[in-house]
Amino acid sequence: ELLPVSWTENSVLTSGSSFVYARSSLSVVQREAAVASFEQGLSDSAVATQLGVSRWPVRALYQRWRIRGRGALVQKRSKASYSFEFKLGLVERVLAGEPAAVLAEEAGLSSPVLLKTWVRRYRNEGEDALRPKPKGRPRGSSASPPGEESELERLRRENEYLRAQNAYLGKLRALMDQKRRTR
Repeated sequence: ELLPVSWTENSVLTSGSSFVYARSSLSVVQREAAVASFEQGLSDSAVATQLGVSRWPVRALYQRWRIRGRGALVQKRSKASYSFEFKLGLVERVLAGEPAAVLAEEAGLSSPVLLKTWVRRYRNEGEDALRPKPKGRPRGSSASPPGEESELERLRRENEYLRAQNAYLGKLRALMDQKRRTR
């Protein structure tokens, strides 16, 4: 019997270097039944009705199945990295009118959504949005750590302090002189 995911255990099943999609709202049994139904020629909406679940997770599984076949049940552990030229070539083909789903299948992308994301970024930010971004935290400046300031900075700070002290003492002296004169 196919039960809703909230009634079943939906743990991550490992198999070699891959694992089953754990974030899907479909149980493992439901996903396997859905893929079997896709292979028999049923559409995503027919399978969703057959399983008694929402159409949207079944549609997402269907799109993955169209690209990867039974591999749609398994997700790669590592994130794929694509070159700038690869991304740019696919984006230009989408902008020329080719369907994103067909191109994603042809290029072996995990989903057409990835390609659509590249197109959106390209339109908003230009070619540079497709270039690889540096990973990790940006390096600090070549200056010394915050605890150790350079001698120039220390002298500037001391100079500023002495100027403020001099101004304060000058005003204090002026007030004392004024007070003496008024007596």
